[in-house]
Amino acid sequence: MVSKLTRRKFLTKTLGIGAAALGAFRSGTRILAQPETVRQAEPPIVISTWDHGVASNEGAMKALRNGMNALDAAEQGVNVSENDPDVHSVGLGGYPDEDGIVTLDACIMDWQWRCGSVGALQDIKNPVSVARQVMEVTDHIMLVGEGAKTFALRMGFPEDKLLTEPAREWWLNWKRELSSQDDWLVPEDVHDTIGMLVLDTDGHLAGACTTSGLAGKIHGRVGDSPLIGSGLYVDGEIGGAAATGRGEEFIRTNGTHLVVENMRRGMSPQNACEDALRRIVKINGGMVDFQGAFVALSINGEIGAASLQPGFQYALFAEGRNELFDGKHLMGD
Repeated sequence: MVSKLTRRKFLTKTLGIGAAALGAFRSGTRILAQPETVRQAEPPIVISTWDHGVASNEGAMKALRNGMNALDAAEQGVNVSENDPDVHSVGLGGYPDEDGIVTLDACIMDWQWRCGSVGALQDIKNPVSVARQVMEVTDHIMLVGEGAKTFALRMGFPEDKLLTEPAREWWLNWKRELSSQDDWLVPEDVHDTIGMLVLDTDGHLAGACTTSGLAGKIHGRVGDSPLIGSGLYVDGEIGGAAATGRGEEFIRTNGTHLVVENMRRGMSPQNACEDALRRIVKINGGMVDFQGAFVALSINGEIGAASLQPGFQYALFAEGRNELFDGKHLMGD
């Protein structure tokens, strides 16, 4: 008889989360070591989370080369991950919740503090583009659930079937292997949200964050990704930050806003990221067994990236090169 796995062990086994070799296999890009010093570059600069950020960076840089601004580039960049069925944590092909339903969260923000977001959106594969419409054609900031879908359809977004066959097979296997001891509060590392920050040659900064959320979550759960100041924050006078990992922790600490405020107080983006992660460790009693990470970018082109645990990678397109880096981690080996 096959022994039952806990929810966390099954997710780790099936997805291979936590291994440094996660990146580059899909993108074919070599992995580089974390720079020992705080890196700074001239714009245009695009930074995003995880290995699928490499392809998304290409999409963002293409938009910039075509004369678009940072906001356009951030939207079109993360659209690449949203549209890729092989990226199982974002958009089309994202892993479903416990009921087998794919729900998407996203937000977008520019250098003028304009922002928009959607939460628990179903059947629309580009939630970040819907979020931009919320920002630009309404006086609201956030729409959720059926209201968000109705709005998207009114804006002309096509309805799509988001649950792909591989994602459905994952869900069926996961349901079969659930242990009676499982609960919804077991920390897991299946949070490969893509967060992106873009600095264009006019000095304008924008960001986007989009995800299908925690695999196997309770239906209706919304994480940090659509929440301004938690999953993403941009201050046109200072810089921006994006988060990935266990969203509840970024909500509790208002994580990306904390990173940007650290930068406002004079910290480098790198130190700002690390300080915000230490806050998470502190409120959890000094020990964490989940993943969380930030990327940050100042309006001066300084770059920061750090995570709680090993295994986090970020993609950086700067100085004409699009490369995947292993991020600095605070805990673990």
